[in-house]
This record gives sequence, C-alpha cells and structure tokens, in this order.
Amino acid sequence: MRADPPRKLVLCADDFGLTEAVSEGILDLIVERRLTATSVFSQAPCWPRAARRLAQVLLAKGPGTPSVDVGLHLNLTHAFGIQPQHGWYSPPKDDPGNSPVYWWLASQSRLISRSRLTMRFRAQIDAFVRHFERLPDFIDSHQHVHAFPRIRQALTDAITARWPATRPLPWLRAPERLVDVADSPVKARLIQLASCRFSQHAARNGLRTPAGFAGVYSMRAEADFRHHMQRWLQAAPEGTLLVCHPARRGALAASTEVPDELATTRGLEYEYLSSSAFSRDCRATGVQLARFSELIATPATPVIAKAALSK
Repeated sequence: MRADPPRKLVLCADDFGLTEAVSEGILDLIVERRLTATSVFSQAPCWPRAARRLAQVLLAKGPGTPSVDVGLHLNLTHAFGIQPQHGWYSPPKDDPGNSPVYWWLASQSRLISRSRLTMRFRAQIDAFVRHFERLPDFIDSHQHVHAFPRIRQALTDAITARWPATRPLPWLRAPERLVDVADSPVKARLIQLASCRFSQHAARNGLRTPAGFAGVYSMRAEADFRHHMQRWLQAAPEGTLLVCHPARRGALAASTEVPDELATTRGLEYEYLSSSAFSRDCRATGVQLARFSELIATPATPVIAKAALSK
C-alpha cells in the first residue's frame, strides 16, 4: 500500500530583528530547517545588523543553503521610540495607540486616516528593502492589526505603491482562519472578529492567503507549547500557516537589551523547535514543512491597477 503524501504546512517565526536573542534563535532554527518563514520588525533598532546576518545565512552558495520566505511584520502597537535617522516615529509605551484594542475601535468608528497609515506602512516596507535589498515575500503584522477594517485598505494601498508590475505580489496572513483556539478561546475569537473577511479583501486585490492559521495561545511560561503544537500539527489542513515566537535562551540570559516580557516563553519555544521531539511530532502527524511561496501553484492575478503598480 502506498503511504499518504505529507501534509505541507508553513512554520513562521515572528519578530525577527526585535532583539539579538530573538534574531539569533530564529537564525539557528532556519539553519536547522525547522522554519520555512520569518517575519521582520523593520522598525527595530536591531534590524540593520540582523538583516546582514539573515542575508549571510540565506545567500550563502551551496546545496545546504536553507530557504525560507522572509516577510514584513508591520507594526502599529510596539513602542520602539523615536529614531529620526530611520525616518519614522513609534509611540512611547504609554501611548494608547500601542494597544490593538485602540486600533480595532478606531477602525470600527473610521477615526483613522487611511492615507497616514499608508505612509507608515510604506516607510516600514522601505526600511525592509533598505537593509535586505529586496521586497518582502509576505506581509503580516504585530498583533494582527493589518487585518482590521480600514487598516487592511491602507495595507493594500501601500502594496500598490511599492510593488512593481514585474514583481510577484506578497502573500498575506489571514488571522480569521484560525484552526485551533488552544488555551485562549476569548483571545482567538477576538482575533477572528477583528479580522473578519480579511481573506476576501485580499482575494479581491489579487493577494494570496494561507488556507488556515494556527499558533495562537496564552504564551504563558506554564503553557505546554509542545502539547499545543501537537494539536496544531494534527488539525491543520494543507497550506496552513503556523506561527511561533522563539529566541535563543543563552542569548536571552546574556542580553543587555530592554527586558522582553515573553523571554521565558520564547526560550521554551526555541528549545522544543530545535529538539528531536519536534521532528518526531511532525513525522507522527504526517507533516512536512514548506514555504508558502512554493505552495502557490499559479501566480496571483493582480486586481490592483497596473498604472499604480508601476509607481
């Protein structure tokens, strides 16, 4: 009897560039072929240096060179401070604009400026390109704000402004396609509500989205990340995007950077994903990790006007 073909899933590590510990942990997992995507904080002070390290890993010549999709982690809610040398401003930590609840309420009441958001997104795309020297393969966001009403329209406008007609359009994370709510059903339902019909919006603009989304859990130190991952691996349909937030534990302990409230959880995720247990769990559930860009059988047909794409 012939064995069933493997079920191909995408595993993406968020927050690359946030700190050295996060970036180095993600690079370790890329080299070990435990990830097929990573999304970048292009506003982070660490990003220029981290971009060089990522390029060194991915652009090395040879049959063993790892391959991942590299995307942009759009940010409206994490405070990096004022960095005029990079041409952008991030609100201070006590600013109400750092809350995803603020952005959701604003998007419902239409109190946000679509043009100003477009400018902020374009600046983050430009910062990605400036240091990585190419456009991102995909776009997602910190705390899923890219999928909120009106904000999603600003995202489309930014893509229109920055993608030439000769380049493939980026794929987008669709948070409303949650596969499993893990230990955070309220958090999961709020994400689904805030991002309702985002995948339809993407499709209308010729932008691809993965078939499912998983990886949402409480991110508490006592949470059993392996247990949740086993459930996601078992339940996720072909083409699902799984997200994680690893960081190299040794680098976390030695870091002199601003403390990361998720440091312990990041270290636990890193240890599991780099272990033989994760490989066994993938085999046991018939999962093969793959890049989403490789899973797209045919190129997307852009609905965005060609004249706008040629800007």
